[in-house]
Amino acid sequence: MLPIVGVALLVAYVAGLWRLRRSGMPWSWGRTAAFLAGVLVLLLVTGPAVEGYGLEMFSVFMFQQLTLMMAVPPLLILGRPGTLLLRATPHGGMGGGVLRAAIWGLRAGPGAAALHPLVTIPVFLFTYYGLYLSPAGGALLGSWAGHISLEVLFLVAGVLFTVPVLSRDPVPRRHPHELQVGEMFIEMATHAFFGVIVIMTASPLVAAFTHPPRDWGVDIMGDQAVAGALAWSYGELPALVLLLIVFARWQRADTLTARAADVKADRDGDAQLQAYNAYLAQLRDHDA
Repeated sequence: MLPIVGVALLVAYVAGLWRLRRSGMPWSWGRTAAFLAGVLVLLLVTGPAVEGYGLEMFSVFMFQQLTLMMAVPPLLILGRPGTLLLRATPHGGMGGGVLRAAIWGLRAGPGAAALHPLVTIPVFLFTYYGLYLSPAGGALLGSWAGHISLEVLFLVAGVLFTVPVLSRDPVPRRHPHELQVGEMFIEMATHAFFGVIVIMTASPLVAAFTHPPRDWGVDIMGDQAVAGALAWSYGELPALVLLLIVFARWQRADTLTARAADVKADRDGDAQLQAYNAYLAQLRDHDA
């Protein structure tokens, strides 16, 4: 299912890019490369060569989950698909309806609620602690439909968590840099603690991964320990990269703000500072 979704996303993005180029509007090749890389990773991690092992081995499924939540969403978001959709969709006919729906979804309506930290953080925590430390994981992973549903949930949860932190699209909610840093630290701590729990657990966490084919020679507990190690290590790397991007953007924003303040001060003779100094002088004279 997800490879089909990936192909559909690829076709839609290329179609929008083709229409944008025909109209003479510029578009960054870096954005295109990021989005195509995200689709490629999505196809690889959910394709038959990996998916078959993910149905039977905890470590492979954990690798899929971490990739769908931590690697694919940032690449797709860096491609700025929302901006491309708004620029490439025609304003007349059916395009007008698509644009109205897109603007409603991107700027208000359900988007604002879905991107709220009270939604994104609990959903993110559920995909680890709520799923594997409760009967939910065994119930869902015991069937193919449940397995696919969880993969979709991982991708959606990753997108919802990453959009307020990384997106430059016209989204309804963009968190301040302080909150972005806090969210990234929560995410990194989530992976680390969950990985330690999985490694130290002395019994299988998910019944669906306790009966791999015998000719694979899988050590169930060893495989579970690998899954925990992946959550602890592989899950931290994309989060660290995102954290560095947040810090870089924060520094750039502060630099631009300071530069704008200097230009304003040069233009008006730093009237705000002079007014503040006059206020302090008035207080001093009053006290005297």
